[in-house]
Amino acid sequence: MYKRSLLLAGALCAASLSLGACSGQDDSKNGRGAPEVGYVVVKVEPVPVTTSLGGRTVAFETSEVRPQVNGLIRRRLFAEGGFVRAGQPLYQIDASLYQAGVEQAAANLASARASAQAAEERARRLEPLAKVQAVAEQDYTDALAQARMARAAVAQNNAALETARINLRYATITAPISGRIGRSLATPGALVSANQSEPLATIQQLDPIYVDMQQSSADLTRLRQAIESGGVAAGGASVRLRLEDGSAYAPVGTVQFSEVTVNEATGTVTLRARFPNPRGVLLPGMFVTALFDQAINPSAILLPQAAVQRDFDGSAFVYLVGTDNKAARRKIVADRTVGANWVVTDGLKPGERVITQGLGNLRQGAPIRPVPANSAQRVGAQDKNAAKGGATEAKGK
Repeated sequence: MYKRSLLLAGALCAASLSLGACSGQDDSKNGRGAPEVGYVVVKVEPVPVTTSLGGRTVAFETSEVRPQVNGLIRRRLFAEGGFVRAGQPLYQIDASLYQAGVEQAAANLASARASAQAAEERARRLEPLAKVQAVAEQDYTDALAQARMARAAVAQNNAALETARINLRYATITAPISGRIGRSLATPGALVSANQSEPLATIQQLDPIYVDMQQSSADLTRLRQAIESGGVAAGGASVRLRLEDGSAYAPVGTVQFSEVTVNEATGTVTLRARFPNPRGVLLPGMFVTALFDQAINPSAILLPQAAVQRDFDGSAFVYLVGTDNKAARRKIVADRTVGANWVVTDGLKPGERVITQGLGNLRQGAPIRPVPANSAQRVGAQDKNAAKGGATEAKGK
C-alpha cells in the first residue's frame, strides 16, 4: 500500500513537470515571456539649424558732445544719466564776445549797404550824360565798377554777420541726437576750445540697440556651401538672446548684415543684429548669447532623448524593433539637440521603429513585445500570474 502511494505520487509529479515544460515552451513560442517595449516610427521632418554665438551689445547711435567755439562754461543744463532730446541745450558758454561780434558785423553790413547805395546812385546819374557825351566814357565805366564792388562788399558783410550769428548760437551747446547722456566731463568755469580732444559728454541711443556677434569664417563658408548645394535651406533672420545670467531676453531681434571682411587676428566675421530695447535692459558692452536659425534641414530625423544611448567612446546608438520582434542595436550620428529631441543625421531610415521605452535590460537579439510608445503597457502581468500560481500551490499544501 505504501509503495503504491509512492508510485502514484511520482506519476503525478512527472505529469506536472511535463505540463510545466509544455506551458513554458508555448510562452516562449508566443512571446509571452518577452519584455514589452514602446517604440516610435522614424520620420523625416524639417528642423532648423540653430546657431549659438557670443556677442556684445552696441549702442544704436553714439555722439560725443564737443564745443564748436572757445570760451568759459557758465552753466550745465542737463541731469547726468538722464534722457535728452536732439536740440536740447546742454551747456552754456559765455557769449559776450560772440554777441559783440554779431553787433559789429551788423554795423559793417549797414555801412556797406550805404556805400553801395551811393555808388549805384552815381552810376545812374552818369548814364544819361555818358550817352550824350557830356562826361567822359571812362568816368561812367568807373562808376559802374564802383557800384558792383559796393554790392560785393554788402554780400561779404552779410556773410560775416551770418558767421557771427552762428558762433553766437554755438555758445549754447545742444544735443546732436536723442538718447541717454553720461556723466559730464566739464564743469561750470572750465575753459573749452573748438579743437580739444576730450568730449564734454557722450550721448547713446539705446532703443533700438545692436548686438555684434562673431562667427568663424570656416563655419560661415560651410553653411553657404550647404545652402548652395541644396542640403539645407536658408533660415530666417530672427534672433533670440540669452543674457549674462542665463535668462532669456523677451524681444526678438533681426539680423541686419554681416561684414564683408574677415578679422585676420581671430578668423571671424562680424554679424550685426538689431533688437528693441524699450525698458533699457540691454546696455552697451554687455556680453550676450545670440541664438538664431541660420538654415533649415528639410530632411532631419528627431528622436526623443530617452531613446539615444552612449557607448564608452561617446558614440551614440539606439535599439530598433528588428525582424521576428527581436531587439537590434545600431549606431547613429546625433551631435545636437532641438528641445527634448536628438537630431539624427546618419544611421536611421524613415519607417524604422526605434525603441524609446523599456530599454533597461535590452540586449542585441533579445525577444521583445513592441507596442507604440506611451500606449498602455502590460507591465507586471506575468508577475501577477506567477503570484497567483504560487498562492494556489500554497493553498494545496
